[in-house]
Amino acid sequence: MKVGVVTFPGTLDDVDAQRAVRIAGHEVVALWHGDHDLQGVDAVILPGGFSYGDYLRCGAISRFAPIMTEVVAGAEAGLPVLGICNGFQILVEAHLLPGGLLRNDHRKFICRDQRLRIENAATPWTSSYDEGQEIVVPLKNGEGQYVADAETIARLEGEGRVVARYLEVNPNGSLNDIAGITNERGNVVGLMPHPEHAVEALTGSGTDGLGFFTSLAGVLA
Repeated sequence: MKVGVVTFPGTLDDVDAQRAVRIAGHEVVALWHGDHDLQGVDAVILPGGFSYGDYLRCGAISRFAPIMTEVVAGAEAGLPVLGICNGFQILVEAHLLPGGLLRNDHRKFICRDQRLRIENAATPWTSSYDEGQEIVVPLKNGEGQYVADAETIARLEGEGRVVARYLEVNPNGSLNDIAGITNERGNVVGLMPHPEHAVEALTGSGTDGLGFFTSLAGVLA
C-alpha cells in the first residue's frame, strides 16, 4: 500500500510516522503542505507536531494548506485518513471530525506512556486490534482535551464512533475519556496519543502502536 505522510511547517513526527509505515510493510509517499496532488496514495497520515507553529490555534492554519483540499476531497470519497495529535486537531479544524481540542484541563504539557482501550476495531486504522483490547502508547500534548456538545458526544457513543479511550487516568480532561474518534463512514480517524512511537521493541513503549499501521493491509487488500 502507498501511504502518504504530510509534512507541514512545524511538523515534528513525520519521520516517525514514515518509519512506522515502512515497518508495517507499506510504501511511504512524502507529501508537502503546498502540494496539490496526493500522488495516488491509498491512505494519508497527518502526523503530530506544531503545524505552522500553532500560532493561531492548533491546526487552524493547516486546514487551509493546499494539500488539505485534496485530503478533504479524498476523505469524503472514502480515502482512509489518520490524524495523530496535531493531525487530529487539523481534522477537526477541517470539519472532517466533530468537536474540538482545548488546552489540557491542568494547563500543562503532558508526556507519558498511556494505557488505552480500543473501542472500535472496524476502521481501516484499527482492524488489527480486537474490540476491547488494551494497549500502551506514548502521549504528548498540551492541547489534547477533547470536547463537544452533549448531542455530539451522545451520537459518537451511540454510533460506536469512539475509537480509543483513556484508561487508568484521564491525562487531559477529555470528555468521556475519549482518546480518538472516527467519522460516520469510518475511514477518518483522529487520535491524540502517538502509535508511531510504539512500533519497535528496542525503543519506547513496545509495539502496541503498530496495529494502527498494519491494519491497512487487511482493509485495502
